[in-house]
Amino acid sequence: MHHLYIIYSKKLDRYYVGETPEIGPRLAQHNAHHFKRSFTKGAEDWQLVFSKECKDRGDACYLERFIKRMKSRKFVKKVLERPCILDDILAKR
Repeated sequence: MHHLYIIYSKKLDRYYVGETPEIGPRLAQHNAHHFKRSFTKGAEDWQLVFSKECKDRGDACYLERFIKRMKSRKFVKKVLERPCILDDILAKR
C-alpha cells in the first residue's frame, strides 16, 4: 500500500502534497528537515491534514502530480472537503 498525504504548516500557512508508503516516519522527516532542499524545510510544525490509501505507488504518484499541477490552494481545500474527487480522478485515468 501507498499513501497520498497533505500536510499543513500554520507557520507558513501552506499545504504540501506528497506520497509515501509510511506516513508517520515521513511526517517526522519533514519536521526534522531531513529533505534539505525541500519545500517543507521552511517550517517544523507540519501536521497531517489528509491521507488517502492507494492500491499502489503509481496511483499515489498520479494523484500527487495531478494536485501539484493544479497549483491551487482552492483545489487542495476542495480535496480536503470532498475526498471523493480523488476517486473520480483515478477513474478517469
